[in-house]
Amino acid sequence: MLLSTYGSRGSVEPMVGLAVRLREFGADVRVCAPPDEEFKALLAGSGVPMVPVGQPVRPLVASVRPGSAAGLARRAADLIAAQFGTVAAAAEGCDALVATGPLPVTAGARSVAEKLGVRYVHASHQPVVLPSPHQPPPARRGRPLPPGVADNRALWDVDAQNANDMFGAEINAHRAAIGLAPVDNVRDYAFTGTPWLATDPILSPWRPTELDVVQTGAWIRPDGRPLPPDLAAFLDAGEPPVYVGFGSMPPGALQDVARVAVEAIRAQGRRAIVSRGWAGLALVDDGDDCLAVGEVSHQELFARVAAVVHHGSSGTTTTAAVAGVPQVVVAQGADQPYWADRVAASGIGVAHDGPMPTVESLSAALDTALAPSTRARAAAMAGTVRTDGAAVAARLLLDSAG
Repeated sequence: MLLSTYGSRGSVEPMVGLAVRLREFGADVRVCAPPDEEFKALLAGSGVPMVPVGQPVRPLVASVRPGSAAGLARRAADLIAAQFGTVAAAAEGCDALVATGPLPVTAGARSVAEKLGVRYVHASHQPVVLPSPHQPPPARRGRPLPPGVADNRALWDVDAQNANDMFGAEINAHRAAIGLAPVDNVRDYAFTGTPWLATDPILSPWRPTELDVVQTGAWIRPDGRPLPPDLAAFLDAGEPPVYVGFGSMPPGALQDVARVAVEAIRAQGRRAIVSRGWAGLALVDDGDDCLAVGEVSHQELFARVAAVVHHGSSGTTTTAAVAGVPQVVVAQGADQPYWADRVAASGIGVAHDGPMPTVESLSAALDTALAPSTRARAAAMAGTVRTDGAAVAARLLLDSAG
């Protein structure tokens, strides 16, 4: 089996979770992923062979201006070439190719699978990218959706045309070079009629559409690593603190978030744990009620905190839900507003209004998140969130491969 992905931690870690389960079931599996050092360590620590593809993601995330399409065509061309080159070579002799990530990756991966005659599965870890009359498409870089159009189906038609305009010529040029006919709808070709959705059906219910979506549950990588000694000692020294982290979000406007968050948490009479993340968040003083941490097991840590303040990635949202801890989601973009809405609608936390909190707004959100009713709802929902999604997907893959 070959799993192909390109993106930040939220794109790579679920594929590692699936790879781990496949290996437990006796399958030979490799993962094509960006060559960032943390992804190399993640795969090596999970015992999964890695095929480096493309350029490191972290420097790219830090250099791209939010919303800007500058350099996008070149980056897309490089990703497409990598699928027809490195990924194609890695897929030789495989029974199946599972791909996730941006359209240049998945459309290229399906083309490779078509050429090799192996099964292809498109996997999504965020439902907002799948065409549905119940939701509008997310805007593509440099291609804003037409204003004043309320018909979601019409907007998805616009999105399909935008995808063709952005990636169609490059995809079809590579297809022609290996003897494949051109495709006239790059997006739908990449997604197929039966995409897999790796999200929890309770936390993230999928409403039926024309697509035959297979919702497996989230692909969670078991992470029982012990917490670092300084973090464990901090947790043992007092009441459960509030965690603050923004994952793979770039620095940008987030530099002040740590100060705002610590002040808001202190206003609640709580201690704080600040995750540095890709934004490099840092403490504002050397008070003994705060601790900055690097990469640690969220599964182990979230079980011991009072609340989780985060950006709203699918992985962090799901991990906090499994831990039964209340959440405050300060969405920055992409699929994060969706997860913020799901947290609020489920009653397990708060969707902060806007991407830049103030001490007052975050303190008010924490008031709600730390309330007994929210804590009770989060604890109750923890027992309903599936943790076997990767195993479900692995079995489906192995059954289809015979």
